[in-house]
Amino acid sequence: MNSHKHFLLSSVTLAVLTLMSQAQAAGQASPPAPAAPDAVATEIQQVVVTGTASARGTRKIDTSFSITTANEEQLKSASPSSTADVLKLVPGVYAESTGGQSGANIEVRGFPSGSDSPFVSVQMNGNPLYPVPVLSFFEGSSAFRLDDTVARVEVLRGGPSTIYSVGQPGATMNFILKKGEDTPEATLRFTTGTGKLRRLDGFVGGKIADGWYGTIGGFARQTQGVRDPQFKADDGKQLTASLTRRLDEGEVTAYVRTTKDKNAFYTGVPLISSDNGRTITEFPGFDPRTGTLMSNEMRHFTIDAAPGKTLTRDLADGRGMDATVFGAEYEQKLGGWDVSNKANYFSGDLNTISMFTGNNPLTAAAYLANANATHNPGAASGSGSITYLKGGTVDPNQQVVQAGLWSVEKKLSSFTDEFRISRELLKNNTTTIGAYVARYKSNDEWYLGNSHLMTATPNASLINVQLTNGTIVSRNGVDGNVFYAPVAAYKGNNTALFVANEWKINEQIKVDAGARREKQSLKATISNLTSMDTDTNPLTVYNNGTSVPTGTNTQLSRDDSVNSFTVGGIYKLSKEMSVFARANTGHTFIYFDDMRNAGTQAALNDRKGVPTPKATQYEVGFKTVGAMYSAYINAFYTDFTGISFQQITTDAVLNSVSGSRGHGVEFELAVRPVKNLQVSLMGNYQESKYRDNPAIAGKLVQRQPKMQFRLSPSYRIPMGDNSLKLYGTYAHVGSRWADQANLSYLPSYKTVDAGILASMGAHWELRLAGTNLSNELGLTEGNSRLTGAQSSGPINARPIFGRAVEASVLYRF
Repeated sequence: MNSHKHFLLSSVTLAVLTLMSQAQAAGQASPPAPAAPDAVATEIQQVVVTGTASARGTRKIDTSFSITTANEEQLKSASPSSTADVLKLVPGVYAESTGGQSGANIEVRGFPSGSDSPFVSVQMNGNPLYPVPVLSFFEGSSAFRLDDTVARVEVLRGGPSTIYSVGQPGATMNFILKKGEDTPEATLRFTTGTGKLRRLDGFVGGKIADGWYGTIGGFARQTQGVRDPQFKADDGKQLTASLTRRLDEGEVTAYVRTTKDKNAFYTGVPLISSDNGRTITEFPGFDPRTGTLMSNEMRHFTIDAAPGKTLTRDLADGRGMDATVFGAEYEQKLGGWDVSNKANYFSGDLNTISMFTGNNPLTAAAYLANANATHNPGAASGSGSITYLKGGTVDPNQQVVQAGLWSVEKKLSSFTDEFRISRELLKNNTTTIGAYVARYKSNDEWYLGNSHLMTATPNASLINVQLTNGTIVSRNGVDGNVFYAPVAAYKGNNTALFVANEWKINEQIKVDAGARREKQSLKATISNLTSMDTDTNPLTVYNNGTSVPTGTNTQLSRDDSVNSFTVGGIYKLSKEMSVFARANTGHTFIYFDDMRNAGTQAALNDRKGVPTPKATQYEVGFKTVGAMYSAYINAFYTDFTGISFQQITTDAVLNSVSGSRGHGVEFELAVRPVKNLQVSLMGNYQESKYRDNPAIAGKLVQRQPKMQFRLSPSYRIPMGDNSLKLYGTYAHVGSRWADQANLSYLPSYKTVDAGILASMGAHWELRLAGTNLSNELGLTEGNSRLTGAQSSGPINARPIFGRAVEASVLYRF
C-alpha cells in the first residue's frame, strides 16, 4: 500500500504542475468563459450511462426506466452530510444517515432490509467500489467520499440493473468523476461551519498534451461534528487523479483514488418516549440534536479479549476508511462494434471502533439493586459502592446507561471487470453481449459486547460498581464481557454472462430485453468459539463468560447460480414526452455473514433456511421536460422472497427469513412559472408488507415511511456579471416502525434547509447553507439492540442531527 501511495504522489506531482500551468495560461490568453447553457436545454439533452446497454449512454428522457440525476451544483445545494445522505434526492429511497459519514441504513422501494444497505450498490465511473453491497459493519456508501472531483451522480432504481454490473435489483448509485477537457478548470474551496469545521477542497483538470487529458483533486477536513465527542469527529483526506487518452471514436481513462478518513459513528442517545412512542421529547439535561455519550474519558478503551490478551482501541477511529482504488475504463467504436471495458481494484481497511448503546436509561439506585439481586441476593438493594472512575460517589438518582464499545476490523479487497460489445446487426436493432467477473475478500476480527456503565449525560462519565460480598460488577467502567468474537476469512468469486437487445420499431416506439446468468462461489474459514473467564476470578463478573476463539476453525463453502431478466419499452408521445413500462426479475446472493450465521455446512446447504433472495418488479412511468415544467412519474410493484435478516442485540445475534410485497408511486416534478424561478417537488408514496414469515406476515416493512417528500424552491437573481441564488427545502418523512413486528413506533418529522449562493464575476463564489434550521427532533432508529415494544419513559434512540450551518468560498483560476 505504501509503495502505491509513493508512486501516486510522485506521479501526480508532475501532472498537477502541468495542469496548473495550462490553466494559468488559458486564463491569461482566453476571453471570459461563455455563459452556462440554459438549464432546461441541458436537462433535455442530458445523457445517462447507468443501466444503458451502450457505454455511450442514452438521453435521460429516452430511457425506459426510473433514474435520478444530480449535477455538481445540485449536490452542493443539497448539503449532504454524507455519501448516503445524497439519496434524499432520490424518490423511493430512504437513507438513515444519522450515524455520521459511514454506516448508513438505506431502504429501497419497500424491500425488506433491516440494517445497512443490501439493496444499494455504490459505483464510481460505472465500477462497483466493492462488488458486495453490504456486509455486517459495512455498506457501500461507507467506501466513498464526496469532493469536487465528482461531476454528477446517477441513481438507477430497478430497471435493467438486474442484468448489468453486479446485478443489483434495488438501487445503483453511480458517481461519475470529472475528466480533463480542452477548457481547463482549476478551483480551490474553503469551508467552515458548525463543529469547528475546517475543510479545503481543490481540483485541477485540463489538457496535458495532444490527445492527453488529466485531473487531480481532493480534500482535507477536520471537525468536532454537530455532536461533539470531545475529540475530532471527522479527520481525514482524499486524493483523486485521472489520465485520459482520446482515441479515434473512443477513449481510455485510468484513475486512482486514495482515502484516509476517521469518522465518529453515532448510535442512540437518551430520550423520553410517551404515548406508545408517538411523542418523543428531550431527556433531562441531554440535547438529542447535538449531544453524544462519547467522551474523552472513554475514547481510549481496552478489551479483555482472552486470558493474557488485552487490546486497546480508539473511538476516534470510528467507522473510517484507509483504502485505495485503481480503475480503468475503455470505450471505442471498432469496425461497427461498440466495445467497452471497465475494471477496478479496491483494497483497504474499513473498521468499526464505535459505541453501541444498550439497555434503556435507569437510575443508579435501580442499577445497583439489579446488581445485588443477581450477584449478592442476600444483601440490601442499596448496599455496595457506586463511584465515578475519576472519584466521587454517584447520586442514587443519577440516570445511567450501558453502552458497548465494540471493535470490528475488516480488511477488504476486490477486483471487478465488465466487458461489453454492441452492434447493430439488423437495421434499428442492436444486440449487446457482455461478461462480468468479481473476485473479493474480507478478513474479519470482531469483539462485540464490552459493555460500559456511564452517566446518561452528554460526554458521559464512566462508573465503577462493587458489592459488599467482593463482587466487582464494573471496573474502569466495564460492566459486560465480549459476547461474540469471531475471527474469519472469506473469499468470493462471481462470474456472469449477459445479453441484451434493443429494437427501435419506429420513431415513437423502442423496446428492449435482456437476460443474465450468474454464478457465485463463496468460501469461509470461521473460528470456533468458547466461553471463559479471562482472569479466572469469579468475582470480576464483568469478564466472566467472555467469547474466545478455540484455535480451531469451521470451513464453509457454497455455490449458487441464478437467472435474471428484464424487458421494457418506451413510447414517445412527442420529442420531449414519453411513457414507459418495464418488468424485471433479479436476485441478490447470500453474503459472507449468512455463512457465519448458518454455522455449519449442513445448515448452509439448506436453501430454505438460507435462501437466495429473489425480487420481481413491475413499473410504468411518464417523463416530460419543457420550458416551464419537468415531470418524472412512475408507479411500481415489488414482490420479494427469501431475505435473511440479522439483528445484533446486547447479548445475542438473532436471525430470521422473510419476504415482502409492495407498491408505490415515485415523482420528481418541477415548475418554472417565471424566469429564474423553479419550484421542485420530489418524493414517493409506498406501502409494503412482510410475507412468508408467520410471525410478521402482514406487518409493514420496518423503517420505511409510507410518504416522504421534499419541496425545493430556488430563485436566481442576475446582477450583471454577478448573480445571487436563493434556495431552500422543506422535507417531510412519514412515520415508520423500527422493528419487523411493528411494536416500536417512529414518529414523522420535518426539516427546513436553506442556502444562498453568490457568484461574483468569473472567479469568486460564496455559499452560506444551513440544514435542519428548525432544529427538529426526529428519529431515524429506535433502540436496535433491544426487541419488543418501544417503552414509555427513558429510551435510547437515534435522532437526526441538529441545526448546522456551513459557509464556503470558492475561487476559480
